[in-house]
Amino acid sequence: MCATTTFTVYDATVNGVPELPEVEALAAYLRERAAGRRVDRMEISAISALKTYDPPPTAAAGLQVTGAGRHGKFLDVVLGGDLHLVVHLARAGWLHYRDAFPGTAPLKPGKGPIALRLRLDDGSGFDLTEAGTQKSLAAYLVRDPVQVPGVSRLGPDALAVDLAGFDERMRSRRGQVKGVLTDQEVLAGVGNAYSDEILHVAKLSPFAITSRLTEEQMERLYAATREVLTDAVTRSVGQRAAELKGEKRSGLRVHARTGLPCPVCGDTVREVSFADSSLQYCPTCQTGGKPLADRRLSRLVR
Repeated sequence: MCATTTFTVYDATVNGVPELPEVEALAAYLRERAAGRRVDRMEISAISALKTYDPPPTAAAGLQVTGAGRHGKFLDVVLGGDLHLVVHLARAGWLHYRDAFPGTAPLKPGKGPIALRLRLDDGSGFDLTEAGTQKSLAAYLVRDPVQVPGVSRLGPDALAVDLAGFDERMRSRRGQVKGVLTDQEVLAGVGNAYSDEILHVAKLSPFAITSRLTEEQMERLYAATREVLTDAVTRSVGQRAAELKGEKRSGLRVHARTGLPCPVCGDTVREVSFADSSLQYCPTCQTGGKPLADRRLSRLVR
């Protein structure tokens, strides 16, 4: 029986798209486990998952894994220093690292949840899988990560800007702070879960308008962003793969905790639902005790 190390960094009801801390942890694990190994072959099962055709997947064969990194929420596996396998796991994508595969037979196109398999010369490697019927996982084999449209549009990394840069980026888009904070062209790496956590720590309504934030509120938002993300990275990097999802869940204060008590004040965590997502917040900590209307254009609290 083959041993499997699984990064379950996705849960549709809790985690959504893997964000900066989980992707950073995944890159760190690949640097530790796969770096120095050579690619035996790259196999594509879900043709729609591979968004590039030049260079072809066969170009990866024989190349050494020389590193792994992150661009916002994109994972970047460096092959031979010349090619990059850039992956966006989307809402239902998982990465399973295997110490050994059950056989050498190539994947059958369109069969099962596996979208892409990377076999290494020591018999280990990883599968990229995607659950559900809506297939959004995207893999790109490129010579430069900026050739990936989503990477080329990224703003600076959320942990790489100082207060002045953060203030400038956040005020560059007038809108609800939740939406601007998760806009990858403004700042890269923050998604639905951690934006809820950041806004809770900053004691700000998710519907507050960026152009109306005071200097003191912006400073709180910046400090909360660094605190929440840095803490999550510290907790995630180095964790056993099987514990990564549980580690993320255990650190959440309000996200995915609708109906539970706020760990700060004890008030009931509430939710605002949208067509394909939701946000959670604490009325006492964030909105002066007033519940937000459960619709995107709420005007109750600003």
